[in-house]
Formats: sequence, structure tokens, C-alpha cells
Amino acid sequence: MANQKINFGKKKKKLNPKKLGITAVAALLVIFLGVKGVGATTSYIAEKKEEKIVQEKKAEAERIAAEKKRKEEEEAKKRMVGVNHDAKQYSYDALKVSEKLKTYDYTNNGEKIVFLTFDDGSSTTVTPQILDTLKQNNVKATFFVTGQNIERGGKPAEALVKRAFDEGNAIANHSYSHDYKYLYPGRTLNLDNFLADFNKTDEILKRVISPYFSTRVLRCPGGHMSWKGMDTLDAYLNENNMASIDWNALNADAEGRKKNASELAEHAKKTAEGKEMVVILMHDTYGKEETAKALPEIIKYFKDNGYEFKTLA
Repeated sequence: MANQKINFGKKKKKLNPKKLGITAVAALLVIFLGVKGVGATTSYIAEKKEEKIVQEKKAEAERIAAEKKRKEEEEAKKRMVGVNHDAKQYSYDALKVSEKLKTYDYTNNGEKIVFLTFDDGSSTTVTPQILDTLKQNNVKATFFVTGQNIERGGKPAEALVKRAFDEGNAIANHSYSHDYKYLYPGRTLNLDNFLADFNKTDEILKRVISPYFSTRVLRCPGGHMSWKGMDTLDAYLNENNMASIDWNALNADAEGRKKNASELAEHAKKTAEGKEMVVILMHDTYGKEETAKALPEIIKYFKDNGYEFKTLA
């Protein structure tokens, strides 16, 4: 049997080249500078260690900042303002429309646009019919919802809000209570009451649609033009990049005597005449079944006259 050499020594540790370099430099300093150089050597080693610590801290700070930015970008992608991501193609800047309405300028460089808007929903009776007609005609609308009506309708009403949103329609805020005396005591805006009321509906919409949902579009109950002291609301909206939207056409389903579907459609056509940009007021709350029946004729009128259907966001 051939003799085998057995190594009883300890396993050699791998040497760190970087440490060897620093040690070598330190040794050379001692040789050339003598005992007096030991202090300088110690300072040199401490300085290099401090540099390494600073570099590591900087790298960690950069990593944390990059991760924070990544998360913020991911959160931003999830946010939905007024419409879902796929429905942005149907939306139009509500701030531009608001300015048009304020200045009574309904021209649009020859391009005809109509915004179908429905107030006071969702209702479990009328809203489903409205949504069915919109889908059948492949057009989108803007729903100015009231929180109280959503709550009264329970889960079915909540499902309708979500359905409207999922089908590409815009969801906007029309207050929680729609209570004129609370919102405008003495016919003058109470901003605190107004914001508290609208915030309640915002919270309902976040719960029903998504925590990432918000809307910057609102409609004042009774219309912005109807009340005093609205300058404080205007300042708030301006600061928060929000828009208050009234209307420049209507089907008159909340004015005067009750009308049938044909009368509602004719009123909508008449009030839209000569306007390149039309914001038409209608309602999808309880008791507005004739509005649902009139909608196909109203849509046909705007299609036949070359209007493009857009939503407010």
C-alpha cells in the first residue's frame, strides 16, 4: 500500500485581498516612518474604515430612495380619477368644460361633443335601464351620484355604481344628502357643511369602487348658478384642481309637470340646438322611468347630428 501523506494542519483561510492591501500599506508605513509612524498608520486604517461605512450608508440610502420611488409609481398606476384606466379614451377635461359653461361659450372649433349626465342615482329601478341603453348604443355617460341614495339602495345600488364604472362611464359627486337647507342655509353656501357632505360620498365611492378611486368632478345640488357665496367654493376647487359642472341643455325631467318620453326627448333636442358643446342634464333616480324610455331617441338625435359622446373626468 503506497504511503499517503496526511495533512494534520488547519485548513487555510482565504485571505481578503482588500484587507491585505490595507495591511501592506500599513506595514510599509511602519517600516519607512518607524515607531512615530504607527499613529499615522492607525489613523489611515480608521479613515479607510470610515470611508467604507459612509459609502455603505450612501448605497443603502440610495436603495431605500429607489424602492420608495418604485412603490410610489406603482401606487400612482393604481389610482383612478373619475373613470377606470381603459375608459380614459372617452373622457374629457372637466376643467375646460366648466370654463365653457361659466363663460356661456358653447363653441368647440367645429367639433361637436355631448356629455350625457345623470343626477341623483343610483336607483335600483331606473339606473339599470339607463346602463342597458348606454351599452346597447356603445356610448358613455357621467353619473353624478348621491351617497344617501346609494346607501338607501343597499348592495344592489352599490353594484350598479360599480357596474357603471366598470362599463366605462364616469362617476362624479353630487353630494351625500342633496339637502339645500344644510348646504345653503339662507340660500348662501356653507362651505364646511358642503365639504363634509361631499366627503361622505367620496368615502362611499372609495368603498364601493376602489380605495384608489377619486373624482375631481362635482355638481352642486340645484346648480352652482343658483346660490350665493359660491366664491369660497370656487377658491377651494381651484386650489384642489377640481371642477364644478352645471349644464347648458336638459330634458326637463325635474321641471314643471311630469312629461312622457317623447316630450322629454324633444326638450333635450330643443335646448341643445346650435351648441357644439352640450352638457345635458337628466336624472336616473326613482320615478324617472320616462327618462330611461326617452334616452334611445336622445342618443339617436346626437349621433345623427354628428356629436361625439364624452365623459367628464
